[in-house]
Amino acid sequence: MSMSDGRTSDTQRGTERLVVIGGDAAGMSAASQARRLKGPGELEIVAFERGNFTSFSACGIPYWVSGDVPDRDRLIARSAEEHRERDIDLRMRTEVMEIDVPGGRVRARDLETGAESWTSYDKLVIATGARPIRPDLPGVDAPGVHGVQTLDDGQALLDTLATTEGRRAVVVGAGYIGVEMAEALIKRGYEVTVVNRGAEPMSTLDPDMGRLVHEAMEGLGITMVNDAEVTKLLTGDDGRVRAVATEDAEYPADVVVLGIGVRPETTLARAAGLPVGDHGGLLTDLAMRVRGHENIWAGGDCVEVLDLVSGQERHIALGTHANKHGQVIGANVGGGYATFPGVVGTAVSKVCDLEIARTGLREKDADRAGLRFESVTIESTSRAGYYPGAALMTVKMLAEHRTGRLLGVQIVGREGAAKRVDIAAVALTAGMTVEQMTALDLGYAPPFSPVWDPVLVAARKATAAVRAHAR
Repeated sequence: MSMSDGRTSDTQRGTERLVVIGGDAAGMSAASQARRLKGPGELEIVAFERGNFTSFSACGIPYWVSGDVPDRDRLIARSAEEHRERDIDLRMRTEVMEIDVPGGRVRARDLETGAESWTSYDKLVIATGARPIRPDLPGVDAPGVHGVQTLDDGQALLDTLATTEGRRAVVVGAGYIGVEMAEALIKRGYEVTVVNRGAEPMSTLDPDMGRLVHEAMEGLGITMVNDAEVTKLLTGDDGRVRAVATEDAEYPADVVVLGIGVRPETTLARAAGLPVGDHGGLLTDLAMRVRGHENIWAGGDCVEVLDLVSGQERHIALGTHANKHGQVIGANVGGGYATFPGVVGTAVSKVCDLEIARTGLREKDADRAGLRFESVTIESTSRAGYYPGAALMTVKMLAEHRTGRLLGVQIVGREGAAKRVDIAAVALTAGMTVEQMTALDLGYAPPFSPVWDPVLVAARKATAAVRAHAR
């Protein structure tokens, strides 16, 4: 559709306009926070979302697929109608096709009608999220092959599970998405194989800790295939997927879930000449303003963030960060002031009753940053050993040579393991040493922890290692 003049009516307006690209966590948090600070008479807000849903929890999709969350709507924090009631002009099923930075406008297409139009902006928020990595392999687009990034993706997978006669599932990838989807499919009664290119599952952990996840997954009846690169997806006479092939073997599949990870969705931003980093994400300042552009902000999975431990930029796709980015952007757009200082890389997950947590740096991250460190691993229990239900957990801790500064913590265990990583996350943010951590006044009672919490046991051992190295 040709548009020789799409801005005539726009340029006659007197109210300042904020345009938001992306209707999920970062985008709508920014829009909502800006609206709290400025009313419709001061700030017009127009938001574009190409999908069918807004403000939803992508992190909850595996638990909806598993049946732990009974229906889709529970994953929607705020509907399009609720946003509109707050005087946000949210245009669903409308995709922004171009950002004209010099002209201060965006070109959007209505995906239902195909109609295109320009909308000018005084301030722009880019919250385009991330896109799932979908390898360029034969058969990857066959029926029965699914990604799980949006609610539409989750519904499509559930529809397949409801209509597929076979009960064999292959998950490609063993990161957070892959592990969580393996659990969901086990709960659905499927025979599950996970094909993983890494030496162990959960590459966000060091391999020795990933090995604990591997053993636990096999204990749940999941077949783990590590060090395996998928070469193609095989299809049957009906065109549906029937197997996943590596160089050495074929794994029968009635359904395939891709859990390989995501990349920042910065296609629009790149085309508009906005700055992106080494990991493909937009680069912003502490106020989440795109570097070099006074009236453009970006947040969520499409940006890179500062790692407070290594001092390097990273791409971390998490809803916690996206919502915080949106709050910061909305405050600044609305005339207030806020900053996002960075992250320490905290994340938790689970596979059935096994809890997995990490924060800070892995060994290879510390090596890459040029840091010298001590690494210690301890085993302890979630409660006092004599109290019923005490479960084993393993804690790994990294501390910097000489200074003893905490660099990272990984925890794998049963009930009560994962959220203990928050102790380490606070310590990392505060720049504490492992010796300082040993004096933390943590809560204690036999039903909740041993006298020495497992994190503090690891801190004591790390302190001893730092001192021994110094000697």
